[in-house]
Amino acid sequence: MNSKRRMPNYGDPNLNETREMTQDDQNSGGPTTDAPQSDEDGPTRSSDGLELVIRIDQPGWHTAVADPDGLVRRAAAAALRSFEHGPVDLSVVLADDATVRGLNRDHRGKDKATNVLSFPAAISEPDGAEQLGDVILALETVQDEAQAQDKSVSDHLTHLVVHGVLHLMGLDHETAEEAEDMEALERDLLAGLGIADPYTDPLETDTTEPRSGLDPSGQAA
Repeated sequence: MNSKRRMPNYGDPNLNETREMTQDDQNSGGPTTDAPQSDEDGPTRSSDGLELVIRIDQPGWHTAVADPDGLVRRAAAAALRSFEHGPVDLSVVLADDATVRGLNRDHRGKDKATNVLSFPAAISEPDGAEQLGDVILALETVQDEAQAQDKSVSDHLTHLVVHGVLHLMGLDHETAEEAEDMEALERDLLAGLGIADPYTDPLETDTTEPRSGLDPSGQAA
């Protein structure tokens, strides 16, 4: 990107679902998951101001991805490089379908699993850091999508982490223009990580819907 974006000031927390599964409306006010447990010494802030806590709740992630912790760190850092920001705190939870389905049901009224959920927060830490919120991913859905789309689980997980963090930074895809901008940024960020364009092929199996998942009015379907 030629210029970096300024991180917005968040109002009430809201919940986003990645457009790879659906373009459902956001529900405001959804609480985050329980705070991830940090390592014994606690997370450390990187040179770019990011303090990242990763919780791997589903052991299957270690089988599906060679280095899930390192992958998440690289993906989150890449997503944040397009923004001007001070110290920021972020948590990523590698969970399973049951966990994500429960969150999706309780806070979005949709009793189904999905690949990734983002819960933005509006909390200032004592050290002045901005609390971005949580990104939660579902192992079984991510694996199934990767297989269906002929991608590696590692590449698909990287994309979803980038996508989830971009949501926390204020990007969205409620309109066709927003979706195009967000996709373009994701393509650039993933190319920098050596990952091919994830939007080369339609991601939805229902070919009767527009690729963006938007209805003719431009609102989320």
